[in-house]
Amino acid sequence: MKHVLRWSALIYVAVVLLVPVGFIFYKTFAPGPAEVWRSITTPAAIHAFWLTIGVAAIAVPLNAIFGVLIAVMLVRSRMPGKRFIEGILDLPFAVSPVVVGLALILVYGKDGWFGSVLADLGIQVIFSVPGIVIATIFVCVPFVAREVIPVLREIGTDQEQAASTLGATRWQSFSRLTLPSIRWGLVYGIVLSTARAIGEFGAVSVVGGRSSGKTETLTLLVENRFTNFNIAGAYAASALLAAIALFVLLVMTLLQRRREPS
Repeated sequence: MKHVLRWSALIYVAVVLLVPVGFIFYKTFAPGPAEVWRSITTPAAIHAFWLTIGVAAIAVPLNAIFGVLIAVMLVRSRMPGKRFIEGILDLPFAVSPVVVGLALILVYGKDGWFGSVLADLGIQVIFSVPGIVIATIFVCVPFVAREVIPVLREIGTDQEQAASTLGATRWQSFSRLTLPSIRWGLVYGIVLSTARAIGEFGAVSVVGGRSSGKTETLTLLVENRFTNFNIAGAYAASALLAAIALFVLLVMTLLQRRREPS
């Protein structure tokens, strides 16, 4: 019975995860490496790649900083409504990214709450890179905080209180005691945020405008090529995304081993 359950789990993982990803790489390299290289080095593909990396480079550090601040606020402070705020933190997990994109249009669009004010200042958010960044930040908000919160609760406040009695400031206590204690949770949350930022499609597709060479990320490039019957190009872009995801998975695995006690 034990072996049946084990093999059933392995077959399930293979069918649901490994086979589809493997099939993408198979279809990608079927026309030959030269065709793959040509597909991922077009101006549109290069721009989509660097736009995806650039958006992640903005969204992930911001979420890392504010994720730690939110975690410290929820664990260390005694402010009222903490449970409500902690519930709101999981909103991006519950709400469809497409709904997020529509909500951002209502707020920052031409006829939105802040759209006219921003337009008067010459700032365009929707159908431009800032809209993509904001959408990505929204969907990635919970990851760092959710990884850091349980670590903060586990380590407690004994070290911080001892440092305070010895004359340490709050910043000294945080930078020398708290931050080193939560470093693996923080790094793991950053890796998860990076993976989510790079693979985001729904919210970005709504607020980005899908303009090739301007607001088209890698995920949008895959969809654009597929709908235009450029199947080989779609598979090549998908393989590039899958390669990035596998790299992130490798980093996550290595970090998990570092976190485990020896």
